[in-house]
Amino acid sequence: MNLLFLSNGHGEDAIAVRILKQLPWAKQNEPLSISALPLSGEGTAYQQAEIELIGPAQALPSGGFLYQDGRQLLRDLRGGLIVLAWQQFVALRNWAKTGGAVIAVGDVVPLLLAWLSGLPYAFVGTAKSEYWLRDGAGKLPAEGVWSRFSGWSGSVYLPWERWLMRRPLCQAVFVRDALTADWLQQRSIPAIYVGNPMMDGLGPTAAEPLIPEWDNPFADRPIGTEPLTLLLLPGSRAPEAYQNWEQILATVPGLVQAFHRRPLTLLAAIAPSLALTKFQNPLSGWQPLATEPYAIFRDRNVTLALIPDAYATCLEQAVAAIAMAGTATEQFVGLGKPALTLPGLGPQFTHRFAQVQARMLGPAVTLVEHPSKVGAELRALLDDPDRLRLADESGRQRMGTAGGSQRIAQQLAEQFSKLV
Repeated sequence: MNLLFLSNGHGEDAIAVRILKQLPWAKQNEPLSISALPLSGEGTAYQQAEIELIGPAQALPSGGFLYQDGRQLLRDLRGGLIVLAWQQFVALRNWAKTGGAVIAVGDVVPLLLAWLSGLPYAFVGTAKSEYWLRDGAGKLPAEGVWSRFSGWSGSVYLPWERWLMRRPLCQAVFVRDALTADWLQQRSIPAIYVGNPMMDGLGPTAAEPLIPEWDNPFADRPIGTEPLTLLLLPGSRAPEAYQNWEQILATVPGLVQAFHRRPLTLLAAIAPSLALTKFQNPLSGWQPLATEPYAIFRDRNVTLALIPDAYATCLEQAVAAIAMAGTATEQFVGLGKPALTLPGLGPQFTHRFAQVQARMLGPAVTLVEHPSKVGAELRALLDDPDRLRLADESGRQRMGTAGGSQRIAQQLAEQFSKLV
């Protein structure tokens, strides 16, 4: 059996790899050939998993988020978008001549290409959720001009997307939550929810704190004022992540003011692909405490560590997050923890993106318009048990359970085995 994974972004590539590693054929050494075509980015996740790429893979200026801003489309066109798209389409059609099946991971772009392959296909929808339009109680009120037109077709998935899901060649549709599955089923689409692969691989990790509690003026602090551990998520795409980092650092004065009697531990989860020096340079006014195993700095009652290799542990040990990221923010709130987000310059984490994310994740995410207000907003959040409970319930419900990769892989194996 020949399988081709189509995906359009770093996060989508990683989800595809999680799924393909769980395919029972791969474990039983049955005849199975897996290839991939990353439509956006260089396909690092596939390369690390030693999966063959059937066509060109290139990082474009928008990082795959050209829909956020028309200017990003222009930059991508100048960067070779049309030539790349044509080369990838030709590679897909050539691969399809050998026969097999296609798994599209992401949004409408890989879904459309899967249909154009002329082969049986499945769709793993990671980008959209009906929670953007409604919750368990009904339709959400419109916020702003744009949201008034959202859902005009009755679903977060647009008519042409639903059309592609209904084609006879479409063998399966997997969505990220039960609400979205129910809504699509009402529209005669055989969508199912078997868990969210975004939540896989985030289980318990190190029991000990990532960084030690350094000697500080709060050594004799009263009971109940133990260090508050926060997660910093600047995103994974350069150069946007470096710009986001500047904004996140601008929240520190407000944090110090809001928690002036309590030591703060900030765990900055830095993507390994980013240059660590770009995050260290803005810390020139901070006191360096260590370089191994992590670069650690101190400013007043704040201890900050730059951590490029313990992502899941950072998520586990933090109480709340200050985030300007896509997938990472969703994974964090899926663990039942609240996140405060800031709008950035993009191309990904624009004000529009931040609004959509906050609406989709509900009470689990608080969008703060300015860095100076984050400290007070976080203090108010942590002092409110009802808000914390809602954030916990909402995050877990909307992001769903782990184990989705294995269950999707099993369903794919059962579905496509009929075609062999």
